[in-house]
Amino acid sequence: MENSLPFWVGFNVFVLCMLMLDLLVLNRKAHVVSIREALGWSAFWIALSLAFNYLVYRTMGKQAGLEFLTGYLIEKSLSVDNLFVFLLIFTYFKVPQQYQHRILFWGVIGALVLRAIFILAGAALLAKFHILIYVLGAFLVYTGIKMATNAGDPEINPDDNPVVRFLSRHLPITSKLEGGKFFVRKERLLFATPLFVVLVMVETTDVVFAVDSIPAILAVSRNTFIVYTSNVFALLGLRALYFALAGLMQLFHYLHYGLSLILVFIGGKLLISDYYELPMSISLGVVGFLLLGSVAVSLLFPRKDCPPVPPTT
Repeated sequence: MENSLPFWVGFNVFVLCMLMLDLLVLNRKAHVVSIREALGWSAFWIALSLAFNYLVYRTMGKQAGLEFLTGYLIEKSLSVDNLFVFLLIFTYFKVPQQYQHRILFWGVIGALVLRAIFILAGAALLAKFHILIYVLGAFLVYTGIKMATNAGDPEINPDDNPVVRFLSRHLPITSKLEGGKFFVRKERLLFATPLFVVLVMVETTDVVFAVDSIPAILAVSRNTFIVYTSNVFALLGLRALYFALAGLMQLFHYLHYGLSLILVFIGGKLLISDYYELPMSISLGVVGFLLLGSVAVSLLFPRKDCPPVPPTT
């Protein structure tokens, strides 16, 4: 299946059709996404991902099925950290809730293109230069340790973003939002809106996170088909996951440490891969245990300053 050009084309056409259905039909009008609606869509995307996982298992074998599921869980769990930064960006720029879905939609489109480039380039380099496996393993271990030691709430400052600084210097930007538009024309001049600046920040933030997540999945599987499709399905459910967890992310304050341990484990697994190949079933079990364990500990020992859970309506 992974070597079939028609399937690759069909898969990407299916993804584009789902995104167009989302934008042009289901979310044609800007509205505030409730937690109940977001939970429903999250369940749909997870079910669709697991159905595709079963297809991979049936057509490519048990090993490929486990690799897909492990890669999907890693990307999905790392996305939670990503979503928290998105929440800070939206709060900083005071983006109305009804426009956040539009930003995340186009953010996902850009992320899909950039992730595909990263995956293909990374897989090609690993196939050509075997020593990069050790570099990648060491990088993941270092990233995991750094994540654990910098577990405080990140700060958002657009002035520190070089892309935003470039836009501010070379592109006229309106002083206020213009509905859900990214660009408006005034006096025959094209102006960007603050919503476009927010989109740029979301895209550049995702690139930074991809530097961590793509190597982690490449450490699980060298099959570009597995890495790409697991990444795509994790990204497709990203927007629904954001709205489902936007009011709950403060509850999972220990998840950060669970993610750091996952990166350290995957990096260590890669470093010893030439001497001992850890079974994929064990890797999946460790990733699942660390993920669920960090969530359970967060719920058992909540933060004292944790805000109340918002209603689902």
